[in-house]
Amino acid sequence: MTRLLPFAMLVIMGAAWGATQPLTKIAVSEGYRHFGLIFWQTVLVGLLLGMLTLLKGKRLPMHPAALRLYLFIAVIGTVAPGIASYQAAVHLPSGVLSILLSSVPMFAFPIALALGTDRLVLSRVAGLLSGLGGVALLVLPEASLPAGTDAIWIAIGLIAPVCYALEGNVVAKWGMQGLDSVQVLTGASVLGAVLSLPLALSSGQFIVPSLPLGAPDKAMIAAAVLHGFAYSTFVWLVGRAGAVFAAQVSYLVTLFGVTWAMLFLSEAYVGWVWAALILMMAGMFLVQPQRKPLVPEPAPRQNAVG
Repeated sequence: MTRLLPFAMLVIMGAAWGATQPLTKIAVSEGYRHFGLIFWQTVLVGLLLGMLTLLKGKRLPMHPAALRLYLFIAVIGTVAPGIASYQAAVHLPSGVLSILLSSVPMFAFPIALALGTDRLVLSRVAGLLSGLGGVALLVLPEASLPAGTDAIWIAIGLIAPVCYALEGNVVAKWGMQGLDSVQVLTGASVLGAVLSLPLALSSGQFIVPSLPLGAPDKAMIAAAVLHGFAYSTFVWLVGRAGAVFAAQVSYLVTLFGVTWAMLFLSEAYVGWVWAALILMMAGMFLVQPQRKPLVPEPAPRQNAVG
């Protein structure tokens, strides 16, 4: 049973993370927009992970290096991709958003080459081309997207994966200043809330939830809780089973995201979208490093590493 636990947690984590995509679609379904949603997302995630940090007996460092890291993660890992994702979610099916999210490794590879942290490998170039082919199948055939949907929203939806790829590469190259992943995401969430609050207020997008909570309010809260749970589980799984094993959740996030959208949003996809999914999954498999961890392995007796 103990040996099966990491596999079970991998599936649960993938299901939870995958559910955040259809929840995002619901959150924007009645007029809520990006700045207001980002504010509440960062507040809720910050509270959840902040409590986890305290329970682990740790504090949130506030020295200059840590603050710079929090700011970078807040902007590149939360605010910028949040703006793009929430805007794209208004126009694109949730399943398509999940497929686009699987392009993170494809963008991470050329960024790693530019930073000098990876080397050119033919199989990974093939994976990059496969991923680009998947994007092309979403954009080029007229029947691939719902009628009246402008393909520009595919480009906007890809901004989030580019941000996540840049975030991962920068952290891999320059490290996390001795902090663990939960501390970093907690600090980034706090700064993300500070950054997004004036934007939400000045743009008229600030959200004031009222009772009884509507579907968008419930979706917003559920997405934040699931994100906090999934991220914390990822950190635990890295320490328990290793970073390479934990990274396989990316496949499950995409597959569950598409599945939940079909079950709960009644989304249906034409053949072009399924072909794009196959190409993106193949690209993800080829482009990921196979012989080294995607993130550093935990040192002995450390609680967690992101």
